[in-house]
Amino acid sequence: MARRKKGNPVHGWVVLDKPVGMTSTQAVGAVRRLFGAQKAGHAGTLDPLATGILPIALGEATKTVPFAVDGEKAYRFTVRFGAETDTDDAEGQVVRTSDVLPTLEDIENVLADFTGEISQVPPAFSAIKVDGNRAYDLARSGETVVLDPRWIVVEDLRLVDMPDAATVVLEAECGKGTYVRALARDIGRALESAAHVIGLRRTRVGSFDEETSVQLQTLQDAFEAGEIDQYLRPVEAALDDLPGLSVGPNDAVSLSRGQAVLVRGRDAPVLNGAAYAHFKGRILALGELEKGAFRPTRVFNFG
Repeated sequence: MARRKKGNPVHGWVVLDKPVGMTSTQAVGAVRRLFGAQKAGHAGTLDPLATGILPIALGEATKTVPFAVDGEKAYRFTVRFGAETDTDDAEGQVVRTSDVLPTLEDIENVLADFTGEISQVPPAFSAIKVDGNRAYDLARSGETVVLDPRWIVVEDLRLVDMPDAATVVLEAECGKGTYVRALARDIGRALESAAHVIGLRRTRVGSFDEETSVQLQTLQDAFEAGEIDQYLRPVEAALDDLPGLSVGPNDAVSLSRGQAVLVRGRDAPVLNGAAYAHFKGRILALGELEKGAFRPTRVFNFG
């Protein structure tokens, strides 16, 4: 006898504006409980210190999480010069200090060195796994954590404010795997100073942005009023960059069984690559367009 799943069959995305002091796991748990969803996941961890866009997938939307994670992200962050910490943010212990406070011109001149494809060593306090353990767990236990550098892409990095001689506000648009804390650390070192992040806000993840986000208190109020479903976005909200293929009833049945279907008709897409299929406005499957056929790789079940 099959085990009955706990929760309700709720499917879609919630674009949470995560508050400071809450872990991403705690935020996912809170949203899952409010919606009574059977399962939930998120598209990209935010540190407790950080606020901003945390897309949370409920139910079948979890199958589209990789597409959101791979999307470009945007951040606004505040950097303090004069000290470097073991976590690269204000929550860590100071490990190095410097009397050098770079000028606005010095900072602007070095930002170009941190755009494009660059090599970055992730912070020791990060969720990267080392021999099966999270790096931050090893670091907190007192172990010395040395992570390998990785290539990342920073599309844009700009200075937007300098509140005082030791503090700047930067904005960045970057790809998957970028650590803003490491950017601040490395900018400080490049300027022969020391630096760490004292404030961090993510303003966009792919197509999810501040305009479509909701605060946790607003969700709680909506739940109590019985109006929480208005904040649930469709499963395909994370697939804005993928072509959608409309299919008929017979092909819909085939796709539900995991079978490939031919792409017919005058309006059939001529593209190859990732796509999704839908029937009467409801997503059916993720898959690949290839040689005139759509081959499903993930089939959605909204039961």
